[in-house]
Amino acid sequence: MKRRLLQLFGPVLLACVLVGGVFLLPLPQGQASQQTVKKAAVSLSPNVLLGRRLKAQALAEGYVPFMGSSELSRLDAFHPTVLAEKYHRPYRPLLLGAPGTQSLTHFLNDQSWIRQYRGRKVVFVLSLQWFTPGGQRPDAFSYYYSPLQAITFLRNAQPHRIADRYAARRMLQMPPLQGHSAIRDGLLEVAAGQYPDQGVWTRLNLQDVALKNEDALFSRLLLPSRAKKITQGLAQLPAHATDQQLDALATQIGARQTTNNRFGIDNQFYAKRLGGDKVQALKGSQAHFDYRRSPEYGDLQLLLAQFARYHIQVQFVIPPINQKWASYTGLSQPMVAQTTAKLKHQLTSQGFTRVLDLTQAGGEPYFMQDTIHLGWRGWVAVDRAVQPFLTQKQPAAHYRLNDDYFTSRWAHAR
Repeated sequence: MKRRLLQLFGPVLLACVLVGGVFLLPLPQGQASQQTVKKAAVSLSPNVLLGRRLKAQALAEGYVPFMGSSELSRLDAFHPTVLAEKYHRPYRPLLLGAPGTQSLTHFLNDQSWIRQYRGRKVVFVLSLQWFTPGGQRPDAFSYYYSPLQAITFLRNAQPHRIADRYAARRMLQMPPLQGHSAIRDGLLEVAAGQYPDQGVWTRLNLQDVALKNEDALFSRLLLPSRAKKITQGLAQLPAHATDQQLDALATQIGARQTTNNRFGIDNQFYAKRLGGDKVQALKGSQAHFDYRRSPEYGDLQLLLAQFARYHIQVQFVIPPINQKWASYTGLSQPMVAQTTAKLKHQLTSQGFTRVLDLTQAGGEPYFMQDTIHLGWRGWVAVDRAVQPFLTQKQPAAHYRLNDDYFTSRWAHAR
């Protein structure tokens, strides 16, 4: 009978032991191929954003983080990735972001690389649309939540720092951390100004090994290829071009691709998202929008504190909103101007002086691809600031952090 049971269940038990060993014993990490890294850098895949291995290898090989949200996915001939490849720039963008990624998500997912990136450069596209009354959307945070990065945060957290206590409290407000877990227990202690105890760390260390093995095994899988779009963009560009020539070409291409609507929106986007009766239903729909009061200001301060701690130089870009679309939907221009002024004050008063404010350019032809995302001439304008920032030596930044930016008082100030 025992032999019969062993024959029946032995293979199952052996498989469980082998699988457990794969995830619970440290595995050699190895190196991804150059082609895999190149593919990952433009994939905008959650596997890359949430993981550790591919980001670490890309940054070690000279890629530069371009952080933001959905605007990074608008690949055309003038996108930073295409321009860098066409003109053999000494940098390659590592695109970190996707629809729904905001300051808190970026703060958490920076944990795997920020310490090794000390003293280097980042390009950060900061969208006004993040600064809603609710701030970071819980469903988006859940989608991009990385327990591996949360453990890394806890491993390096200093509970005496206001920023770390704030980060722990904010993460605890999000759905993935509301169930019982070792990570939640650790965050509760940091939020209370205490270090996680040894019992919590015993559970966290075991989980950490499993998560790193999972990252090593699966981070290279399911990376969407964007090679076709990049190739198409490369083919549209001349072998050599000045900024003025690129702007003129962007105007020509933008004019050809915005012929089916009066808003200067890309034809395909308009037909798919706004065509027919959809556009009529949106008239006046943004009259109540207000970006001046939001918990996002405190979440942004987390990122600023992290950049300052590791002496990272940042080129911020604040994109505009399509002027024609804003007028149609009733979006308040004084509110947009006040939001921009508040953001710039938070940045520049603390030493983050490289801010490309494009919010006045939303009415320029072919500057926007759709309602809120940069397009042909918009990317050319970004490149005018980004290329010298990344290719030339910059003076050392002198950051002067102010913890008042974590307060609700500032979040609700107008």
